[in-house]
Amino acid sequence: MTAPTGLAYVAYHRLAGRPSVIVDGSPAEGTTLTLTHWPGYPAPAGLARDLSAQMAFAYLDAGAGLHGPAAAVSNNHFDQDGLAGLFILARPEAAQERRAVLLDLAAAGDFATYTSRAAARISMVCAAYADQQRSPLPLASDEDERCEQLYTELLARLPELCDHTGRFRALWGEEDAALARSEELIASGRVTIREYPDADLAVIDVPADVSLPGGHRFAHLWYPGLHPMAIANATGRFAVLTRHGPGYRFHYRYETWVQYCSRRPRARRDLRPLAAALGELEPAGITWTAKPSGALEPVLEPDGGEESRIPPDKLLELVLAHLTGSPADWDPYQAG
Repeated sequence: MTAPTGLAYVAYHRLAGRPSVIVDGSPAEGTTLTLTHWPGYPAPAGLARDLSAQMAFAYLDAGAGLHGPAAAVSNNHFDQDGLAGLFILARPEAAQERRAVLLDLAAAGDFATYTSRAAARISMVCAAYADQQRSPLPLASDEDERCEQLYTELLARLPELCDHTGRFRALWGEEDAALARSEELIASGRVTIREYPDADLAVIDVPADVSLPGGHRFAHLWYPGLHPMAIANATGRFAVLTRHGPGYRFHYRYETWVQYCSRRPRARRDLRPLAAALGELEPAGITWTAKPSGALEPVLEPDGGEESRIPPDKLLELVLAHLTGSPADWDPYQAG
């Protein structure tokens, strides 16, 4: 069969049971094909990939004969991987012409990695559009309506974004400068990265006198400090402990939440017992909090931005012991 041409984007909340292809989300009533790396949804035979956008291209490459009567393509949330995946199935010829940058965009949004700076900048533009304070659109307060707004606007704009990224400098320029500064600090050695392969851990040390604005994750989060793309492009470890002066932050990367295929990530460990143990070592008034293993990117850090009193060597010892000595606590490959 030929590749699907003319699959039309329909907002997820408007599908109303009609036959649909879902890219990068969970199936709806009437869905005939789901192409997602989300946990709990096994990929169709031969189509498993790290990114949902890669799955969409693989579906086209394989002949695209599994979607049956579906004429609609949709997704239940807005992000860069979803945008690229929807565009691939809605406009396959235009997508094939921009294949490399679309896949790089999907990786920049989901994994904070990029090959071309253009893809990093397009990801920044997507995040700016989704930000209530910076968006060129009058964004709706309702999440479903906002998602529909963003996909409708950016599916139309994506060819221009890919081909003429410089036209959107007003939306990416400031964050791009922050990324450049973070990369310079790593390249110069002022920011150091040590790796512990047995725990799949990278330890990043940022001098206390370095002030950084951070950068976006996905299309709805902003992380302070080093830009997430500078970190992810500098280390392949999926557990990251950052020490910025006396401040600490540990997180698992998103690759450990999805059904990542190019290599099997070391499974997440429950960080909440470690948070309790660290809190016991702190003076009164300082506690640690941790998100559960099912969060997109579980974070462990002192509550309220407090500065830890635990010596760096001791903290690293406890983190390594927990990561290597506690049981696995997340399996994205198990069918739901």
